[in-house]
Amino acid sequence: MRLLNDHLKETFGCKVYKIALNGAFTCPNRDGRLGTGGCIFCSAGGSGEFASDPALSVYEQIEEGKALLKDKIGDKKCKYIAYFQAYTGTYAPIEKLRELYTEAVNHPDIVALSVATRPDCLPDEVLDLLSEINEIKPVWVELGLQTIHKRSADYIRRGYDLPVYDEAVGKLRERGIEVITHVILGLCGESISDMTETVRYVCVSGASGIKLQLLHVLKGTDLAKEYAEGRIKVLSEDEYIEILKECVKIIPDDIVIHRLTGDGDKKLLIAPLWSADKKHVRNRIQKEVLYVQGQKARE
Repeated sequence: MRLLNDHLKETFGCKVYKIALNGAFTCPNRDGRLGTGGCIFCSAGGSGEFASDPALSVYEQIEEGKALLKDKIGDKKCKYIAYFQAYTGTYAPIEKLRELYTEAVNHPDIVALSVATRPDCLPDEVLDLLSEINEIKPVWVELGLQTIHKRSADYIRRGYDLPVYDEAVGKLRERGIEVITHVILGLCGESISDMTETVRYVCVSGASGIKLQLLHVLKGTDLAKEYAEGRIKVLSEDEYIEILKECVKIIPDDIVIHRLTGDGDKKLLIAPLWSADKKHVRNRIQKEVLYVQGQKARE
């Protein structure tokens, strides 16, 4: 079992924090190319509620992020990852992408660039740019797969088929770019078997990292409407812990686990409300999932 914090310390020799940046992107599932409503679970902020103000320059956003982390870090030596989190981080003219990415990696405290995007938003010119930036500092591309099951993908309005993900991973790995795949646990109608099947698929897909995200119901989303109508249910805390146990069992040591839960903005969170107590949830994951799995691995 390989966790992100350990991986970062081994790679960069110190504690590394992510700074969420906002490049003022949009998404083909919002601007009309594929749709206008976005994925069913996606907030108006494009999952970038914790990102900086896009009116600021990238350098200013990084400095703002560092200042926000200062109370937590103190005077300890650390570095940062520039994370373009909001919306689709490769969905813009190539000149804009070059400017944003270059400004980020040129900051002296940034050790890597991480870009959240969709597998269907990686044309060759963007792949070539990412490859160029990867020669300067490491580049991670985070792909929102969420599920391998077509019925679930259609339900959440993902907008692309599974082979598109496979092709994107292949092209990124050909260029030596690390891939981190996002998976949502608790999608409507999915069994534990469905979820673990997705995790298994990701682990052999060529991805080098995985993020496991609890399904949140956020204000302003179409998912919130369905929840209010009683058409969907969300996972209980105990259910989520049991699902995590099954998922962690099948993730090999060469896949870095970047996340085992998720942070829904408390101002937007409708359900599950138990997830808002991050300290409690993380303690349970540490005690009941990570510690137990670590013990088993040593036996």
